[in-house]
Amino acid sequence: MNTGIFPPAKRGGLLFHGVLLVILELIAGWALLNLSGASAGVLFVIYLLVGVIAFAPIPLLAYRAYALFRAQYILDRDSLELRWGLRNEIIPLSDIEWVRSVQDLAQPLSGPALAMPGAILGFRRHRDLGVVEFLASTRRQLLLVATSKRVYAISPSDPNDFVETFARAIELGSLRTARSKSLYPSFVITQAWASGLIRYEWLAALFLNLGLAAWVSLLIPSTSSIALGLRPDQAPQVVPSVQLVLITLLSVFLNLLGWTTGLFFFRWPRWRNLSVLLWGSGVLASLVFLIAVVFIVTTPA
Repeated sequence: MNTGIFPPAKRGGLLFHGVLLVILELIAGWALLNLSGASAGVLFVIYLLVGVIAFAPIPLLAYRAYALFRAQYILDRDSLELRWGLRNEIIPLSDIEWVRSVQDLAQPLSGPALAMPGAILGFRRHRDLGVVEFLASTRRQLLLVATSKRVYAISPSDPNDFVETFARAIELGSLRTARSKSLYPSFVITQAWASGLIRYEWLAALFLNLGLAAWVSLLIPSTSSIALGLRPDQAPQVVPSVQLVLITLLSVFLNLLGWTTGLFFFRWPRWRNLSVLLWGSGVLASLVFLIAVVFIVTTPA
C-alpha cells in the first residue's frame, strides 16, 4: 500500500454552487445595468441594495466551489491529510484513535451553521465527542476521525474503501514519523500581514476606497449632474451625479478581486511576488479612480 486518495462526492455540490453563482451574477448584473440609467430616488436605492446583496456572497460561493473542486483526503501508512481549499490538516496515523460512521453515534450529530450542498464546513459541539470540525461535501455516509485533540467529520465518496484502507495502514505500521500540520485560511492572511510592504498596500487600498466613498457621498447631494463621457456629437454626456456611486463600486470590486487572487497565490513562496504586484496594482487602480472623480467633477456638465 502506498497512497490512497479519497475525494469527497463533488458533482451535486459543484452543480449547486454553479447554478447559485450564475443566478446571483445575473441579478447583480441586472441591478448594475439598471443602476447605470437610474436617477436619484427610491429606484436607485433599490437597484443599489439588490446589486450589493446579490454580489456580497459571490466571493464566498466561488471560494467554496473551488475548495470543493480541489478537496481530497489522502491516506498513507504514515498520515491522513485533509485538503479543503486553503484548509489543510495532516494527522499522523499514530494520533488517530478511531474511525467510524456517524450512524454509530447514540446522540445524533447536527451539522454546522451555513452548511449547504457541497460545503458542510465549520464546527459543531457534540455532547459525547466535544468539538467536531466538518470538512465534508454531504451529510450522507459521514465518517468521524477521532484524534486526541479533535474529531473530524469527512465524506469520502467510498467510505467503506476508506475504512478498509485505514485498517490496512494501521496493520502495516508507519514507515516514518509524520509531523502534524494544521493550516487555516486565516493563517495565510496573518502571514501576509506580517510583511510591512503588504500591510502598507492593504491599508493604502482600504483608505483610498474609504476616502473615495466618503467624497462621493458628499458630492452627490451638492451636485445635480456630471459629465460622464462624450456623446457621438462630442458634447458632454450629462448624467445624474448619483452615478458616481458606480465608480466607487467598480473600485471596490477590483480591489476585492485583486486581494482574494493575491491571497490565492501567496500560499506558494514562488508566487508571492505576483501577490505583491497584484495588491500594489489595487492601490494604483484606487488612486486612478480617485483622480477620475476629480476630472469628472471639474468638467463642466
